[in-house]
Amino acid sequence: MGFALDSGLMRMGLAGPDVASVESITLFGVLLSACIVLGHLLEKSRWMTESITALVIGLCCGIVILLTTDRKSSHVLVFSEELFFIYLLPPIIFNAGFQVKKKQFFRNFMTIILFGAIGSLISFSVISLGSIQLFKKLDIGFLEIGDYLALGAIFSATDSVCTLQVLNQEETPLLYSLVFGEGVVNDATSVVLFNAIQRFDLSNITSTDALRFLGSFLYLFFTSTVLGVAVGLLSAYIIKKLYFGRHSTDREVALMMLMAYLSYMMAELFYLSGILTVFFCGIVMSHYTWHNVTESSRVTTRHAFATLSFVSEIFIFLYVGMDALDMEKWKVVSKSPGTSVGVSAILLALVLIGRAAFVFPLSFISNLTKKSQNDKIAFKQQVTIWWAGLMRGAVSVALAYNQFTRSGHTQQLANAMMITSTITVVLFTTVVGGLLTKPLVRLLQPIQTHSGSEMCSELTAHKSLNLPLLRNGGHESEADMGANIHRPTSLRMLLSTPTHTVHFYWRKFDNAFMRPVFGGRGFVPHVPGSPTETVVQ
Repeated sequence: MGFALDSGLMRMGLAGPDVASVESITLFGVLLSACIVLGHLLEKSRWMTESITALVIGLCCGIVILLTTDRKSSHVLVFSEELFFIYLLPPIIFNAGFQVKKKQFFRNFMTIILFGAIGSLISFSVISLGSIQLFKKLDIGFLEIGDYLALGAIFSATDSVCTLQVLNQEETPLLYSLVFGEGVVNDATSVVLFNAIQRFDLSNITSTDALRFLGSFLYLFFTSTVLGVAVGLLSAYIIKKLYFGRHSTDREVALMMLMAYLSYMMAELFYLSGILTVFFCGIVMSHYTWHNVTESSRVTTRHAFATLSFVSEIFIFLYVGMDALDMEKWKVVSKSPGTSVGVSAILLALVLIGRAAFVFPLSFISNLTKKSQNDKIAFKQQVTIWWAGLMRGAVSVALAYNQFTRSGHTQQLANAMMITSTITVVLFTTVVGGLLTKPLVRLLQPIQTHSGSEMCSELTAHKSLNLPLLRNGGHESEADMGANIHRPTSLRMLLSTPTHTVHFYWRKFDNAFMRPVFGGRGFVPHVPGSPTETVVQ
């Protein structure tokens, strides 16, 4: 009877999930576990990173699947930009904002905006104009003006995930802060540019259209930031007023996670930049909401957000490695391998030139605004920033699929050429760039060892450079940090290290108006844990 019922349900498709889906999820679970284990074993390697490990495992798995399916397919899941932008990217960006060291981030905010926004526009222009001029000499099929501009937006998106794994925040704090901040703003700028290109009629561009495009970009940047701050403040106010911790920590943890994800989805609903929204929501939540929950909830949320971000990063690189061997794309371009190599080489050269076109000039402009020599970006640091931002990742792949595929297929030569070239550039920059960045940083930024008195004086003089951008999962007291900063004792020190900075006035405003309403450190009674929690013996 039971077997008959089960077979009948299977025939009707009601017995459970599809077998292929179960096999795919199981395989990805095994591969993710393997990536974590191998990443742990290779943690001290000066060459390998977990992103490269995931890419290599994905490539190897793709080869095995390719051989077992008679070269029909190399992956078990179809790539979807919705999967990437809706489910995988939000945890990564939110955790970056949630763990960010706010004082250091906003200290370098203008330089970050220069690199992330203005720099992305310069890189976008170089890549778009270069591809228009150079691709005409190659027989790659028909591409519209919108496709060339889309290429500029696609390859302007750096891979902040990979660069954060390569650079060490303790050894190179200034570089880490600039590359990290640029990565977040850069991704948001590239996605906004890409969406604007798809919306605007590019057949007849006028100066008025260019001004409208610039105004649209500034509007998206401002409104996305405001929305993220508003959702973060709303979560802080609700948790502070209702005080869920008196009854259950589960509710406040669930509310924090849902509100964080809600900020991203609201931005997408209103056609804003979800990346900027969820990033600033994470900053506000770490400043207010996180201090309004119980101690056990703080530990839970901190590790939960970090874990979701970590798994999403590994999943992205793993799948990009598997999808790189998809035969449908390569069959189309296999008839002209020389042209395919030429397109990939041109795009890679444009990426190198486009990044150099803004890193060095904008660093020079940034240095003009810095009075202290210690806050200026040295030439070796500029070279490191240029190299570290050369890597391209899943954002480029997702945007390329969005622009050059039709229902997941790439039958046209030009579209297939763009997809395969994008994958080639992503693999090359991630693997080669990831392998060489660590030795390059060691070469250009050697770790200094000093004696006790010299180290003491440098710690005071270079306080702004020795504070890492991201906490290693910690939200230490800013008051404790400030207590160790020595006040200037001479006119020269006063000019180079002013006491009344923007941060000083913000702290006064925050303590007088914001924290009494939205909570935060010192404004909510300390509750170790939920009174309903019980210890299982």
